Parts: sequence; C-alpha cells; structure tokens
Amino acid sequence: MGYPVVHFEMYGPDDELIAKYYLELFGWHMQAMPDGGYTTIDTHGGAGINGGISKWERPYSSIVVETDDIQGVLDRAGALGATTTAPVTEIPGIVTYAQFADPEGNRIGLVNSDGGDAPGVSPGDNPPVTWFEIYETEPKKLWGFYEELFGWSVEEQAGNALVYGEVDTGAERGISGGITQNPMKEAGIALWAEVDDLDAYVDRAVELGGTELLPPTTVNDVITFVPFMDPQGTVTIVYTQQG
Repeated sequence: MGYPVVHFEMYGPDDELIAKYYLELFGWHMQAMPDGGYTTIDTHGGAGINGGISKWERPYSSIVVETDDIQGVLDRAGALGATTTAPVTEIPGIVTYAQFADPEGNRIGLVNSDGGDAPGVSPGDNPPVTWFEIYETEPKKLWGFYEELFGWSVEEQAGNALVYGEVDTGAERGISGGITQNPMKEAGIALWAEVDDLDAYVDRAVELGGTELLPPTTVNDVITFVPFMDPQGTVTIVYTQQG
C-alpha cells in the first residue's frame, strides 16, 4: 500500500489575499491559527481533502503525503535526487511535518501518521479538491522517483497530447492524481477542484482578479477543465465530469 495524499497547501507572499480569494470563489472555510502564519482550510465539499495557506516569498501549491517515518522518507528522497526544504519539525500536540523539493523543484510536504484520525472534510456542497497534478519537464523520469519513494503506481495514459502518468497511490484514503508535462513548460503542482457549473466558476475566478489560462478542454468525453491563475500567481484547475 502506498502513502496517501491527505492535505494540500497554497503558499504566497500575501496569504490573507489568497485566503479571501478562495473564500469568495469556492466558499471554503478558513481558520487562521492563533500564532499567525498559517490558515487551515476546510472545504466543506463533502469529499476530497482539506488544506492550508501559508506565507512564502513566491507562490506555489503543494500536496502533503502521510507517513509513519518522515525522516526515513526524507533520507530516501535525498538519495533519489531530492532536496530537503524543511527538516522534521514538531509542533507539540498539533503536527509533525517536513518538506522536500523533488528533482525538478516541486515541493512536497510530509506529515506524520500517529495512528489517529485527522479531521476530515466537512459535509457541504462547496467545490472539493479531488485530484492533483505534478508537472515536470520530463515526467517519465519522475514516475520512478515517486513510485520508489511513496509506493505509488504510475500508469501512462495513451491518446494524450502530452505525456501523462496517472497516479494510483494505493491508499484507501486521500486523493490520487497525475504526473505530466505542463503546457506552459514549467514545473509546478496544480490542485483540481470539482464544480457543478464550470462557466460560472471561471467567470467568478476572473471577476475576483484571476486569469483564465486556457479555454475549456474536454478529455475522453468525460472531463472538461479550465486552468486559471489566482491573483498571486498560483494555478488551480476547475473541472466537471459527465456520468
């Protein structure tokens, strides 16, 4: 069984701006931590995973993977070409975490599994985060990295204009995703939020200061998606699916 993706994070220089943006766009519930510097997100989407927002000098999104051996994972990641960006850090009574950058610079969080159940996504009909994509300039080289590090299964999907590896984490909870090429030729991580009215959410994203990056695109006659850039420069994808 592979390690599950249990949390997402958004980083940027204006964390208050981005919290307000996604509150107004998706209705996600925000809770600032008492000591500042971090805001937790409960999407109230009834599915998917919850997340957080933190202040950082440049904007990016990250996924957080749960493990019972954070230091061991960091060591293996380093041996495979990754770089530790945040060492194992414990906030007593709350969380133990770390972070690394994969060989192309994408930052992946790690959180300790202590045998307890973390608070899940609350019931509701807000857009849930149900998929992730890790973008690499040469994705096939990174498939093996994540397979070996996390025990994920990556299967190439035929018929795509770009090289696409679909990720099955093998875990019973959390979300799965893909490792692929970015049409904009940059590394990065995008979070996918499922919506019931694609046009309405894209219009609202732009109205609030975001930028539509591509027109609606349909894949396999099932999924239609639109990537947009929020006001701080983080790319998020909204999508609908048939059936």
